[in-house]
Amino acid sequence: MADRDLHYYEPKNGHGLKHDPFNAIVAPRPIGWISSRDSKGNVNLAPYSFFNGFCYHPPIIGFSSTSRKDSVQNIEETGEFVWNLATMDLAKQMNATAAHVARDVSEFAIAGLTAVPCKLVNAPRVAESPVSFECKLSQIIQLQGANGEKAQAWLTLGEVVAVHIDKAMIKDGVYQTALAHPIVRAGRRGDYFEIRPDAMFEMVRPD
Repeated sequence: MADRDLHYYEPKNGHGLKHDPFNAIVAPRPIGWISSRDSKGNVNLAPYSFFNGFCYHPPIIGFSSTSRKDSVQNIEETGEFVWNLATMDLAKQMNATAAHVARDVSEFAIAGLTAVPCKLVNAPRVAESPVSFECKLSQIIQLQGANGEKAQAWLTLGEVVAVHIDKAMIKDGVYQTALAHPIVRAGRRGDYFEIRPDAMFEMVRPD
């Protein structure tokens, strides 16, 4: 294989490009659309681009907040939160909930979304979202570099204790990922992808 002309950099010295390529390379990433409630009853809804699933048994999801934002504070206070699936139909509303507002201002109201009660946790879910996970706090971990220096980022992990799925997304007993047209983060400040049925393909593992 011919040598590639590589752009090489060491992050501590800067990337030398117009935009930091890190979050465009580690992409696409599911969106952590997190609803929570603080100990005083104020509701928060915010999207996080560092989000994923980490364990089957028990089912654990997590998101990382770059700075200690309201969601992390709320979850630390109450021990619970909800993840809501962000879809193409809800893209503009999801983006609206990224606004920086006071703790007593509800992003549900700003985005014109409906907050509905959950079954097992006190935080509300987004009624318009086709899938929601009710979660109990497992861990909050402040991230650190290889040298042990603390980063201004907190990884919040939660166990999924209840799941809400729109039955329209289930065909022959199987959840159809692309039917919901989820949106996922790409890079820069506002790049996204839409997951569509025609973009999916299957590869069966060799084991």
